[in-house]
This record gives sequence, C-alpha cells and structure tokens, in this order.
Amino acid sequence: MNPSAPENRSTSSHFLDGLLEVGIDYLFCNMGTDHAPIIEELAERRKQGRKSPAVFLCPHESTAAHMAGGYAAVTGRGQGVLVHVDVGTANASMAMHNLLRSRLPVLLMAGKAPFTTSGELLGSRDTYVHFIQEPFDQGALVRPYVKWEWTLPSGVVVKETLRRAHSVMHSEPKGPVYLMLPRETLTETWPDDRVRAYPAEQFGPLEAGGADPEVIGRIADALLGAEHPILVTAYAGRSPRTSAAIEALALGAGIRVFESNMVNNMSHEGPCFCGGQPGPHLARADVALMVDVDVPWFPRDVQFNEQTFWVQIDVDVLKQDSPMWTFPANLRVQADSARVLEQVLEEINRRGPPGLEAAARARCVQIAEERRRVRDDAARKAADPGAPGRINPHFLFAELARHIGDHDIIMNEAVRNAPALAAQIPRPVPGTMVRVGGGGLGASGGMALGAKLACPDRMVIQVVGDGSFYFNNPSSVFAVSRRYQLPLLTVVLDNGGWSAVKQSTLRVYPEGEAQAQDAFEAELPQGVEYTRIGEAFGAHGVKVTEPERLAQAVQDCVAAVRSGRSSILHVQITAF
Repeated sequence: MNPSAPENRSTSSHFLDGLLEVGIDYLFCNMGTDHAPIIEELAERRKQGRKSPAVFLCPHESTAAHMAGGYAAVTGRGQGVLVHVDVGTANASMAMHNLLRSRLPVLLMAGKAPFTTSGELLGSRDTYVHFIQEPFDQGALVRPYVKWEWTLPSGVVVKETLRRAHSVMHSEPKGPVYLMLPRETLTETWPDDRVRAYPAEQFGPLEAGGADPEVIGRIADALLGAEHPILVTAYAGRSPRTSAAIEALALGAGIRVFESNMVNNMSHEGPCFCGGQPGPHLARADVALMVDVDVPWFPRDVQFNEQTFWVQIDVDVLKQDSPMWTFPANLRVQADSARVLEQVLEEINRRGPPGLEAAARARCVQIAEERRRVRDDAARKAADPGAPGRINPHFLFAELARHIGDHDIIMNEAVRNAPALAAQIPRPVPGTMVRVGGGGLGASGGMALGAKLACPDRMVIQVVGDGSFYFNNPSSVFAVSRRYQLPLLTVVLDNGGWSAVKQSTLRVYPEGEAQAQDAFEAELPQGVEYTRIGEAFGAHGVKVTEPERLAQAVQDCVAAVRSGRSSILHVQITAF
C-alpha cells in the first residue's frame, strides 16, 4: 500500500468535516434508522479523537429546530438540525415556518429511505419503515418555508453542497434551508483528494450593503422637511448596530420610534422609543420609515394621512415569501438598514440645515412627555395585584422585572399578554426580548434552550401561555434542559384557555352567538398542575394562585435557576 496515497473515507466522515468547515459546531438531533452511517462515524471519530460537531439529542424535532433557531437569534450563526426522513421533517415543518418568518438561518437535514432493497449497496433497506417512509416528494413537507432544498446525489460533492446551503441560509434575508441525505450515499467512500473544500472567502454568503447616494438624499430631504416623522421596526434587535442607528437618527431628527409586532427588540430605553403599535400617529405622520418590519400595523384598525411620504428600508422589501403584502412605500430601499440609516444621518449632519436641531429637540420634548404618561400608566396597572386565582399579568411581570438583569434573555410567547410583558419589563439591551415572527405556537422552549447554550452566563426566561405550553412539547424541553445542564426559568401564564381564539371570534362577531353563549371553543382543562411536568425532570416547580405569594415564588424560582436548576412558575392569571 502506498503510504502517500489519499485516505478513503466514508461520505459521513467528509460530511462531518464539511459541517465544521462551514462553521456548524452543533447538531440538534432526533435520530432515526437513516442516520446509521452518521452515528457510526461519530463513534469512530470519538475513538480516534477527531473533532465532530457537538450532538444535542432532542426527544422532539420541534425542540431541535427551535433550539437551533434560538442559538441563531442570539449569535447570528446558523447551526444544523438532523431529523428522521419524512416523519421527522413533518414534525419540524412548523418550526421551519417560524424560522423563515423570523429570518433565522438553520440547516435542516433529514435522511431518506434507502433506495436499494436487496443489499446491492451498503445501507440497503433492512426494516419495515424503509418501505413506508418514502413519499413521492419529501421536500414538499417544508418547501414553502425554506430558501433552498437539495438531495445529496453523491458524497464527492458533500462539501460543495454544505457550502452552498450555508451561503444561502446566511444571505439576506436569512432563513432555513433543507438537505436530504440518502443512506447509501452516506456509506460511500471517497479519497480525501476527491472531496474538495470550498472556502468562505470565495463561496460565502452575500452581504447586504448601503444605498445609492441619490436615494439617501431623497430620504434626507423628506426628513429635513418633516414635522411629524415616525419610524416603525420589528427586527432592529437582530443587530445592535441597527438599534444604535435607529436611536441616533431618531434623536438627531426628532423621530418617534415604534416597535410593531416585535420579533427581536431594539433598546426600549432610547429617548425616542414610543412603544408598540404606531396607532394614532399614522394619521398625523408626514414622513414614515418602515425599517425591517413585516407587519407594521393592522390596516383595518388605523387611519392614514394620504400625504405621508413612505420609505421602506429592508433586506426583503418585496416580502417574496408572502403571496400578498400590501403596505405603502413611495421609496423602497433593499439594503442593510443599519448602513442606510447611518448614511441618512451622515447626510443630514453634512447639510447642517438651520432650525433642524431646534425642531428635533422640540419633538423630543413632546416624546419625553408621552413616554412619561405611558410609564405612569404601566405603573398604575402594575399596582393592581388582581385577586386569588386571577392574578393581574402586569403585577406578575412587574415583580419578575425586579429579578431580571439587563442582559438576561426573554423568549416571549405570552401571545395576548405580550403587551403587558413589554410594558413592565425594561429592555435596554437589544436582542434580549425575542419571539418568533411566525404563527406556530410552541417555539419558546426550544428557542430558550438555544439561547442558553449560546449565552451560558445569562439567565434565560421562557414566558408562555398555558395554551402555547402544550405546543412546546414541554417534556422534550425539560429533558434537554436536564441532560445538557441548560437551566431555564419557565413562566406559565394560566388563564384557562386560548385567549387569541376567543378574541379573534369577538373581533369578527362582536355580538354573535358565541358571545351570547360565552362558548368560544377555546377552553383548556382546569386544575392542571403544569409544574409536575418540570418536576419529573428535576426542575423546581411552584404554582401561585394568590397575589401575596407571588414575590416569594418568583424569588425562589430565580434562585434555583441561578444555582443551575430549571424552574417552572405556574401562575393563575386573569381568565381569558
């Protein structure tokens, strides 16, 4: 044997090397029969002392996919998810919807049922499920929710394939991609010199840039002549630079800033931050900037100023994954919002027009007064504890706020109680209150685990309604938390049902029969002890029904988490 000849290694070995080369250090997995070659290779590399991506086994695919999403939300770095053929893909599909709508890069990978039946190739069909887990179109299960999909045709291109997947998912707008891996292909062997690497310097993702100076000038002209400018965002916290650029421009030009249907928070303590929905200000705005936002308002519920000059700044101005998206824009700028806003502020400062500083300062004084009234209203709401069995959510969140640091991370799945959460818990640091941009309930637990993995020194809090808690597959979440020592604080808001279903019915039929009968088909079982799910996995659990017990319960749960043990706080709040 020629000692200088290239080593022949399995596609699985080249696959694991390729993952590391593109920066995928973690695999969040729910293994199946299709993964036998990968499992064998992981064991072989362990024996040899060779590096592989760290494997996190998750009892449910939704936990695995959302865990990768939580990691990406905090770090910006997409990781890998490995699931079982069509059934695992189906279980992960709701998470893919959430990740696409949240602009989060994740590489979802699934095996495929073996394509040989009589032992023609290593990895041939050898069990019942190999004959019934082969649909005509496995990719169709997630195709509406991924940017790219592919079936690995040969191990010789495995590294090229992984680089392509990684580049697509990290190019703006970021999002998930899907790769299918046939079992026989994973068992192929290829010499090292045949499986080429593809460096990021030449094959990496597309970076978004700034805008044309002429476009910048038009935006600056509009703001220089504005008397009631506003800015609406939802994703500003994805990048601290974007949050800082919004604050700087808002302060310099006296712009009211709203975080409508927030996905990833900007700083809520900036002097021009005015809360959530822009509401009545839409009717007064003469210049309005929509910056990285998917749903800036609900058109049915607002009135517009027909003379408003609308500017949309986004990496995805057309919302290409939405069949219909109808919000106004006189000027659409597809670019990196942080860079564009910095350019606009530079242009305004360069011109230095007389009177701008005084006008901006005057508007900022008005904004400060509006902010004071909002905070006074929040304090008034928090002062009401509620009643036994009906604890006021504002009271709960105000108490929780006393124990949460500025850099701690909240995964927000409070749904109808999300406005109270945002009103009572200050978030001065961008990216510390996150929800998914999709509509799939059950995301916050996995997202919280991924955030905790990325930021082990921060406390991570999952705030979830009782209805959403069911969708979270909590036994899977607590199992991962225990096995990998990722302590979370889970706060379950128990209002006895799906409030969103009830409120939706009332918006359509405010005086209908469902209202007359108080029958909204949204009630959940009463008397459930949610804490016992966490306790089964070693978590500290407390149920609170009386307001006077809340402070001690929160203190005890936080102390447990700080000591390394997950906690679940079950609070009976105002009925839905």
